[in-house]
Amino acid sequence: MSGIFDRVLSLNLVANAAIFYLAARLYLLPLIPRLRPRQILIPILLFHSTRHLGMMFLTRGGTYPGLPLQFAYPAAFGDLITAILALVAIPFVLRGSRFARTAVWVFNIIGTIDLLDAIILATIYNAPVAMGPAYWIPAFWVPLLLVTHYVTFILLLRRRPF
Repeated sequence: MSGIFDRVLSLNLVANAAIFYLAARLYLLPLIPRLRPRQILIPILLFHSTRHLGMMFLTRGGTYPGLPLQFAYPAAFGDLITAILALVAIPFVLRGSRFARTAVWVFNIIGTIDLLDAIILATIYNAPVAMGPAYWIPAFWVPLLLVTHYVTFILLLRRRPF
């Protein structure tokens, strides 16, 4: 039975990532040349500031008993750290600080690594079978987070001032 959970989660993750990428490709990426990077970055940083919700992997009722701690702790605290980094970057970007680009790079690299690490650990430790209500995080939220990290890398590599 656990194999079906793995396959369904993989399907949800890949399908939703493709859908969110398509939406970004159709609606967001064409705006990049016309908008200031901060106009795109601030909503992305605000969205990632909600990653404290990953702490749900450590709560009773948020997951089923038996969720592997080898997955739960890194996923939860990786999300919390990324949320803090996103919040810290916001005032730098809003003020056009010379530290803005560095703050966004740090947030984006750490946040991307956290998501990839969580996907790998969930697979290794068969976490989907015990995710319970927290299942929506990797099924829906992670694909959108990955796409917004991708958009952020595009903005960072363009070298336009924030």
